[in-house]
Amino acid sequence: MDHRISIVIPVFRGESTIGPLVDRLFDELGESLIQVILVNDGSPDQSDRVCRELFLNYGHRVSYLRLARNYGEHNAVMAGLSRSTGDFTVIMDDDFQNPPEEVLKLVEYASSHDYDVVYSCYSKKMHSLWRNLGSRLNDRMATILLKKPQNLYLSSFKCLNHWLVKEIGKYEGPYPYLDGLILQRTARIGSLEVRHDQRLNGRSNYTLKKLISLWLRVFVNFSVVPLRISTVVGFLMSGIGALLGIAVVVERFLRPETPVGWASLVVIILLFSGVQLVMLGLIGEYLGRLFLTVNGTPQYTVREELS
Repeated sequence: MDHRISIVIPVFRGESTIGPLVDRLFDELGESLIQVILVNDGSPDQSDRVCRELFLNYGHRVSYLRLARNYGEHNAVMAGLSRSTGDFTVIMDDDFQNPPEEVLKLVEYASSHDYDVVYSCYSKKMHSLWRNLGSRLNDRMATILLKKPQNLYLSSFKCLNHWLVKEIGKYEGPYPYLDGLILQRTARIGSLEVRHDQRLNGRSNYTLKKLISLWLRVFVNFSVVPLRISTVVGFLMSGIGALLGIAVVVERFLRPETPVGWASLVVIILLFSGVQLVMLGLIGEYLGRLFLTVNGTPQYTVREELS
């Protein structure tokens, strides 16, 4: 059965890879590939020139969005999904680590099993050690905070059906986390092992700063678990404080000659003050993001569109 396939590719520092990648996609998928949506996420290299050439070469089958600045991968993907028209939409990176010939496997697997989304998984990942560690931590947090199935790997290479794309598109907040939006909307989730290749050129664009920003989105935008944890920690600290107070009173009665412990007093004050500041910061993060959302902070801004 033939399917109309759209592909969304966020582009950042992809001048040397995006051209060959799009050519390979059209060679592999043929007429099934109705649309490749390239989203330039404020790339500082010559990606803009290459994407324009691809638009001219392939005409209406390639759409090009140039964002006004760098918004981040998830925001760029949301921009691409808003223009997707295929029966299935595949999201992939621009670095050739996701082989074009694996796209059709994801689409056929999603169609034959009636999944809303199919994530790719790998027997061996060709990422750096610290990137793999960051992915594992992100996976653990998503399992705890978003109730992600434990055996599901949240990869960036995935296939979504048209219904799910439209449901995700209803989210208009400035801090999208794509996997959080997916897990909120469907339980029809599949996983398929595919090949993962070495990066063709350059190095990963994921920095520690970007990973921390992603973790904050999981924490603050898609779960209230941190607030509940802060409540539990508050009760525990209060209980510890009460027990310490009782211990001081008892010790004073039993051994009145014992000198007052200034060092322990300072430690206790610092401990409780630190916990309070962390909780206030957490609440402030929630309120700040809520304020920016209500204030109409854009999810992305398209400076130019070619389609």
